[in-house]
Amino acid sequence: MEIIVNGLKETTLPCSIAEFVANKGLAPGALVVELNQQIIKQQQWQAIQLKEDDQLELLSFVGGG
Repeated sequence: MEIIVNGLKETTLPCSIAEFVANKGLAPGALVVELNQQIIKQQQWQAIQLKEDDQLELLSFVGGG
């Protein structure tokens, strides 16, 4: 299926947000996920399945000074 990730089309197998994040090798502790313009709490990631044409924004925080 195709979804939009950070503005770019991407093909993925059906999965939950948690599975998608894990497959990307991203650290969930420093990540904010927005699905179809709604911020999704990390506690909900496992329960929400991605669907065709979903728009996903993955925002990670970077420390520094």
